[in-house]
Amino acid sequence: MFEKLESIETEYKELERKLGSPEVISNQNLLQKYAKAHSDLGQIVNTFREYKEVLQELEDAEILQLEEQDQEFMEMVEAEVEQLRASRVDLEERLRVLLIPKDPYDDKNVIMEIRAGAGGDEASLFAGDLFRMYSRYSERQGWKTEILDSSQSDLGGFKEIIFMVKGKGAYSKLKYESGVHRVQRIPTTESGGRIHTSTTTVAVLPEAEEVDVEIDPNDLRIDLFCSSGPGGQSVNTTQSAVRITHLPTGIVVSCQDEKSQHKNRDRAMKVLRARVMDKMEEEHRSEIDSARRDQVGTGDRSERIRTYNYPQGRVSDHRIGLTLHKLEAVLDGDLDELVEALVTTQQAEELQKVAQ
Repeated sequence: MFEKLESIETEYKELERKLGSPEVISNQNLLQKYAKAHSDLGQIVNTFREYKEVLQELEDAEILQLEEQDQEFMEMVEAEVEQLRASRVDLEERLRVLLIPKDPYDDKNVIMEIRAGAGGDEASLFAGDLFRMYSRYSERQGWKTEILDSSQSDLGGFKEIIFMVKGKGAYSKLKYESGVHRVQRIPTTESGGRIHTSTTTVAVLPEAEEVDVEIDPNDLRIDLFCSSGPGGQSVNTTQSAVRITHLPTGIVVSCQDEKSQHKNRDRAMKVLRARVMDKMEEEHRSEIDSARRDQVGTGDRSERIRTYNYPQGRVSDHRIGLTLHKLEAVLDGDLDELVEALVTTQQAEELQKVAQ
């Protein structure tokens, strides 16, 4: 651990040197890049420097402890040694936590995509319930939500809804929601009162800014069409809806929620950038060993992550074996207990890796 910390401190000093060089000062992009990297390392470097000071003070105090003859002074030295040893343990623990690799996207805004899966109309209704749950959770966190595109079902739910969540730390908490969400309940359309199981898929993507992923305009095909409502009927006679195809990846994004073609295009590009960056990340993740992919928070969208059981009033997260008997509160946006448990589990896994 000490060698890794020394290496980080060396990198920190090199960044300080670069930030003072004329060529970096005159280049805003480089300046921002190095300033952010320097800021990201600041806490761990300052803690490491404090740790080294404590080690030196402890070494000096222990030498003094061996040499000192005066009884009263010896007691003072022993008390200081005890205090310094406690500080050493505390700082070592803090450094282990700080060494956990930080997800570079944690502070990003989020683009969430909810799609009805197996279960027909009932799955679409549940997609609407999940959208409401995330909207209420976002309100509690002080985040803002903005619908980018949606396709409503005849009964009022969503076949698909894409929306953005804006706020500090949004991705750090919502990234654990990627996967298959299963609901078990009696549908309102079911006269026999039988419990049905339906599924809805959630994808969570960090917002990709233009600096994060470069998209060549020549790689895009843009089609315009009239927007449509539930059932496919046309609701707009002008071609305000936009469909963008990224030719190299085959990714297609449509947006028709706004009356303005320009706004729909901007929103579609936001989703497209996020999906292209996610595809690049997915290709990178596929190169990582299976042990890493087994961890919490890998965002595998084919994984069944949670069950919402209405008759029993429970929510079960299958990744960490947590069951909460407060379904109504969870669906009203009270996700804190679930999110905190997932964060804690992943942190424990990462700490174990750091210790190895």
